[in-house]
Amino acid sequence: MGSRWQKAKMALSSHLCAYVPRTLDDTSSSSAAESVPAGRISGSRLAMEPDFRPSTPTPSSSGLRLSKSSGKSSKRFCAICLGTMRPGHGHALFTAECSHIFHFHCIASNVKHGNQVCPICRSKWKEIPFQGPAADVVHGRSRINPLDCPQEEGWMRILHGMPLPRASPDSAQQHNHVFHASEPNTFNDDEPLDSSLSELLGRDYTESTTEGLTKTVEIKTYPEFPAVIASESCDSFTVLIHLKAPSATSRQGQRNHRSVFQSHHERAPVDLVTVLDVSGSMAGTKLALLKRAMGFVIQNLGPSDRLSVVAFSSTARRLFHLRRMTDSGRQLALQAVNSLTSSGGTNIAEGLRKGSKILEDRREKNPVCSIILLSDGQDTYNIAGGSQSRQGQAADYQSLLPVSIRRSSQQGQAQVPVHTFGFGADHDAASMHSISESSGGTFSFIEAENVIQDAFAQCIGGLLSVVVQELQVWFECTTPGVIINSVRSGSYASGVSEDRKKGNVDAGDLYAEEERDFLVDIQMPACCTTISTMQNEFAVLAVGCVYKDPVLQEHVNLDANKVVIQRPRTISPQQKIACLEVDRQKIRLKAADAMAEARGLAEQGNLAGAVCVLGNQRKALSESMAAQGEDRLCMALDAELKEMQERMASRQVYEASGRAYVLSGLSSHSWQRATARGDSTDSGSSVHGYQTPSMVDMLMRSHTSFISSGGQRSRPSRPPIKPSRSCRGTLQAR
Repeated sequence: MGSRWQKAKMALSSHLCAYVPRTLDDTSSSSAAESVPAGRISGSRLAMEPDFRPSTPTPSSSGLRLSKSSGKSSKRFCAICLGTMRPGHGHALFTAECSHIFHFHCIASNVKHGNQVCPICRSKWKEIPFQGPAADVVHGRSRINPLDCPQEEGWMRILHGMPLPRASPDSAQQHNHVFHASEPNTFNDDEPLDSSLSELLGRDYTESTTEGLTKTVEIKTYPEFPAVIASESCDSFTVLIHLKAPSATSRQGQRNHRSVFQSHHERAPVDLVTVLDVSGSMAGTKLALLKRAMGFVIQNLGPSDRLSVVAFSSTARRLFHLRRMTDSGRQLALQAVNSLTSSGGTNIAEGLRKGSKILEDRREKNPVCSIILLSDGQDTYNIAGGSQSRQGQAADYQSLLPVSIRRSSQQGQAQVPVHTFGFGADHDAASMHSISESSGGTFSFIEAENVIQDAFAQCIGGLLSVVVQELQVWFECTTPGVIINSVRSGSYASGVSEDRKKGNVDAGDLYAEEERDFLVDIQMPACCTTISTMQNEFAVLAVGCVYKDPVLQEHVNLDANKVVIQRPRTISPQQKIACLEVDRQKIRLKAADAMAEARGLAEQGNLAGAVCVLGNQRKALSESMAAQGEDRLCMALDAELKEMQERMASRQVYEASGRAYVLSGLSSHSWQRATARGDSTDSGSSVHGYQTPSMVDMLMRSHTSFISSGGQRSRPSRPPIKPSRSCRGTLQAR
């Protein structure tokens, strides 16, 4: 009897059966089988009939009938170990989606080997129990993971604990119901801003904050050469204007006696709208990873930050109003994100229209606002032919962007940057780049699906560290005869007065410790002795700036910084040495120009010419003195140019990833702001352009969360490579 019982247990542990079905052929002899409790099979029958193969009933099986007592028995006994199941008897219990209950350790061991169906009713599970590491078991934390999803950290347990939409034949109808449900005509239902800070600290906080604000925007200027012979005129002389934002810790002197809650108010709170593609192509792993990345964003927003989510496919729907990310706000946001399903086409324009309307209609405004747009496809409703041109004419991507959030030259009109993320190989990189460029945002290329969280982390690491807004840089020629030839400011708007004596750059917002470099080319006349002053000093430019502090909501004016060179009658060999900083920035701009030229040739079908342009730039870069001195910026630029060459090896490679990689690089260099492309968010990458400490910190959080969930990711072993002032010095003029 004992051996038969062991055979029965082995059969059950292999979940060969759970019920003894009643078929049409054995109607007369099945009454005994019906009385067998669920999860049990007669040991004698199992031993006496070697060829017996119990079948599992399904809703479509004809002539199958379950035991009346099976439901009660399945709740009393674990169908795997046949042990009793009673709450409070020292064993954790797991209730599956199909309502069957098991000992947690039994079912966790069962699914560990790939069994993802219920041992009793054979229904396929969407969520499976996962026995975490020993540390998790010690603290009593067990996990339930969705199928085909990586193991996640604590906040994702909250997300996956939310009810998932049931898969059913009516799932498409449910999806359509969500998108066609009524919503208000005006989105003025945003949650009021956080008023607890002023009520809690009042005037004392403002005073202490002002005292702690010991740092302002740093302005440095670098003339191309320290001296120019007085008797000679100079048709082209470059001055570098370098700006650096204060650090996020400039107000941390008062943190020691403040609570964690109060620390959220030491930065500018954000109004963030995420516009997410949930079309049919996002089904499966893509949607699961998007939910995971959004969970990371939600958990890293503070109680003063507000978030709204727009999902779009064939049409668009606001999932919830702009609400603060308090504990309850996070919970509701996680539940809304977890309810997303994929279906339909791709209507990017409708998603952006609804996202921008949320920010337009809000009654109150946080100091910082932005839109994050993610899509893995091409707009099939507003752009004919996607990124392909029709009859030689480029697609009109401007039609995808609402007029209200396009960049405008009108004074006082706020700009809402749209940071776009192209997900996978099938997205329309040209349209995503055009949207970001027109709104003042950046374009990131998420090539590998599993780095979507890192890409989002880098972006919000910047958005949550804005310390400067509405930065206006001005410069003026201070000596007669000196005029401005041109200004190199990338995508930042710049202007020069009619008399070419004054100029300005609209540098927008700066993240903590973010840097900007602008090159001003001037023309100088020969210098007479009457203009020369003590030590032959010659003032060529005066540079200053004005900006708004987003926390104090006050404007800050910085005094003019004069650029002075010497105009002696003769110059020494040392005075012929060029400034390394100016040379490095010239190299960066030439590399960006080469990327743009190569992209233009590639779009025309001349991939060989594009590769040649990039190769020539790499050669010129390697011959520069900065590169020969192993300058880190030059090394990063060379690695980026090489990567672009490889991605232009063939038309197929260029269409799949080359175009997106190049456009993301151009976006990064034109705005001097970090974007995700290729492995740029990986610590082992050679391309870490423009990352700020806040971005690196947020990436570390993302990496740490990945490691804690069982993934393998290397911690950054070195600081990021930034095209900034990593080294100072001079360069011999060539």
